[in-house]
Amino acid sequence: MRRSEYGLCASAARPSGCPRTEREQPVPIAATDYNHVRLTVRDIDVSRKFYDDVFGFEVAFELPPNPDAETREALGFLFGGVIYKFGGGLLGLRPVAPAGDTFAEDSVGLDHLSFTVASLQDVHDAAAVLDELGIEHEPVKDLGDAGMAILEFRDPDNIALEIAGPNS
Repeated sequence: MRRSEYGLCASAARPSGCPRTEREQPVPIAATDYNHVRLTVRDIDVSRKFYDDVFGFEVAFELPPNPDAETREALGFLFGGVIYKFGGGLLGLRPVAPAGDTFAEDSVGLDHLSFTVASLQDVHDAAAVLDELGIEHEPVKDLGDAGMAILEFRDPDNIALEIAGPNS
């Protein structure tokens, strides 16, 4: 037997958890795009108002008022939240975080969530929307050779959000 970073591995038969040889490498998963992102939030009413006001996404799934037991069970995956639909896929808000919890991009997990717009003018228009809503944000940043301009801001749970578009 040989030892690898995964533990002891038999030379004749490869036990589960042993690294594959180059000849045995599996074909990578053929992902073509993101399907959805779900953010954990503290207060669905506060977060919902923020995302509705800032983005105005169409609602894909939400629990209707006064749902019967069957509907409540069928939509249990919402955890009392909402799932929005937009060109990039689905964005869900899941209200299960404790009241004192807050987002920190320097912890393991999500660093930030970036939304694409079509033009530099759209980036500047997004800054104007945030100004109108009284939402603090950084100035629009030109990333030079990256060919991108970004606008950074935070949601009510301190989740780092970004609007990105071409810089010309």
